[in-house]
Amino acid sequence: MVAMGEVPIAVRRRRGWWSRVVAALLTVLVGGGLVVVESTGAAAATVDTNAWYVLVNRNSGKALDVYNRATNDGARITQWTRGDGTNQQWQFVDSGGGYYRLKSRNSGKVLDVSSRSTADGAAIVQWTDGNGTNQQFRLADSADGYVRLLNRNSGKAVEVQGASTADGGNIVQYADWGGTNQQWQLVRVDGTTPTTPPTTPPANGSFTNPVVWQDFADVDIIRVGDAFYLSASTMHYSPGAPILRSYDLVNWEFAGHSVPKLDFGAKYDMSGGRAYVNGIWASTLNYRPSNSTYYWAGCIDFAKTYIYTAAAVDGAWNQHATINKCYYDAGMLVDDNDTMYVAYGNSQISVAQLSADGKSEVRSQQVFSTPSSVGTLEGARFYKRNGSYYIFLTRPANGQYILKSSSPFGPYEMRQVLLNMPGPISGGGVPHQGGLVQTAGGQWYYMSFVDAYPGGRVPALAPITWTADGWPQIQTVNGGWGASYPNPLPIRPVKPLTGTDTFAGSTLGPQWEWNHNPDNTKWSVNNGLRLQTATVTNDLYSARNTVTHRIQGPTSTATVELDYSALRDGDRTGLAVLRNSSAWIGVRRDNGATRVSMTNNLTMDGSWRTTNTGTEIASAPVSGGRIWLRATADIRPGSGRQARFSYSTDGTNFTALGNALTLDSNWQFFMGYRFAIFNHATQALGGTSTIRQFQLTTP
Repeated sequence: MVAMGEVPIAVRRRRGWWSRVVAALLTVLVGGGLVVVESTGAAAATVDTNAWYVLVNRNSGKALDVYNRATNDGARITQWTRGDGTNQQWQFVDSGGGYYRLKSRNSGKVLDVSSRSTADGAAIVQWTDGNGTNQQFRLADSADGYVRLLNRNSGKAVEVQGASTADGGNIVQYADWGGTNQQWQLVRVDGTTPTTPPTTPPANGSFTNPVVWQDFADVDIIRVGDAFYLSASTMHYSPGAPILRSYDLVNWEFAGHSVPKLDFGAKYDMSGGRAYVNGIWASTLNYRPSNSTYYWAGCIDFAKTYIYTAAAVDGAWNQHATINKCYYDAGMLVDDNDTMYVAYGNSQISVAQLSADGKSEVRSQQVFSTPSSVGTLEGARFYKRNGSYYIFLTRPANGQYILKSSSPFGPYEMRQVLLNMPGPISGGGVPHQGGLVQTAGGQWYYMSFVDAYPGGRVPALAPITWTADGWPQIQTVNGGWGASYPNPLPIRPVKPLTGTDTFAGSTLGPQWEWNHNPDNTKWSVNNGLRLQTATVTNDLYSARNTVTHRIQGPTSTATVELDYSALRDGDRTGLAVLRNSSAWIGVRRDNGATRVSMTNNLTMDGSWRTTNTGTEIASAPVSGGRIWLRATADIRPGSGRQARFSYSTDGTNFTALGNALTLDSNWQFFMGYRFAIFNHATQALGGTSTIRQFQLTTP
């Protein structure tokens, strides 16, 4: 992970090249196109301390900007398309000796070199005016009326990191080398603010939370190169631990699964029991550069920790090790020296050091005990930033805290990150848990999740800044988690999470997960999904080879084209809306006759034992061997949401059937509702149904 404020190697090389160029007035840097204009020395430009200025960068043409109009200490300073808003207006406050503090009209705070750093690449933030030398800058003239801002504490210049020309480009300090990305034009605006916003929207636009309106809980997030990866919980669904991929933190696609099979005991095969609300939860994903390997780790059944590895997230994952200890709610860190650590625990937080091969524990010790005034802390994520170790913890389900230490084994100091913060989804919960990630440009983001039942828990994204003394702060909007923020990076489209699947090829796509492990001898793909009956039961909750797909929020519709011509008497096949209270529409074959049926009131108790196998609400005779089944689900947070069912014999005209399923919005099942495709026998095995097509659409 690139440290915050780190300058790309290519830019550092350009500066080394520049240092060997003497007496050049205009030089175009090879590969970067960045013009370097020779300085005229350290002459002191003059300013009017009663005026307000917009500072426009010579290289990008963009203005110095307090990101997202933040007013808190430590807020990030960026460049942005000029709009002359108060967050782009600055006043020069005289500090004497030719130095000034630059005060934001929006916040009243001043530019500040974070943590009084003297290092190249240190972040420029805003902070309460203390008139410190790290807040004082002098103006050095460059050609054509531009100036450079040189910090009194470090002697370094304020620059746009990496010569970026993008909105949101990071502002840092770097040795004064005369680049156009260090040169600023002072445009006097006389304290006025435009009465209308700029007509041109920001180049990168904005995104809306949740960034993914599907059930992805307990998320962990990492960046490797230019790709971001998100891992999530799946409980009893197989394969487990799905991985999403993004290149812009906003658009996500399915990439694979870290756990190809729930190889944790017979109950995960529905043999001698069932594993509902067991399996994979609050696991961790990380990447180890030394061996170019991805690692996943998770505690199963509160007994053992399993570690899986892969050379690529969308490649083959294999079980790497089993540790006879539960790393509860684990978070993995690969340290700068390649040592692997895992933070874990509930209230009593511990850190384990793994062996060099990542297969065993070297040592473990408790590093923190949660104060009783805070309550429970869990859901650990483990990071290192600027030499400090951080354990990011959740107070379920309404708070987030962080621990900081100079050693992985403590002692740790605790700070609150959020508590009862208003969330971005109407009717949803407080954003919490999840993880932090840094872009290649040095910006930090927090990917949390929001309780949004009956749909489950959905990821929400917000920018993070760091205080001068090294604590993260969420950039809020009107005191809450923003429903919208500027896009972190240029948009890069990926394969959408909705659409049509015709089940071509030899494997199921990663968007599909089975309810428990499937019997792989009883299904196949290629020209449709062929489901042979794998279980004789009248209980859908006990039927193997039910395959599921997450529901897209806030509302979406699943439509399947079903070939039922090879059913046998007693078979039941169709499309369900599946959770602890369920319903389905499908085809029943009895005594040689087939009918389309809507069945409701399939239920479980609080121990996830079946209490009702369902009641047939309505039916109609069908023939011809082909039918289209449809379910529409409203999974907006709150009670009383419903799913409705219909069918068609021509794929165009649909007829409603039965009554609505009222979705259970309680959280105790943890996983949200899913669409599910099934085929099970009630008399004898041997029947088959084929799904020719599945389509997931939104209004």
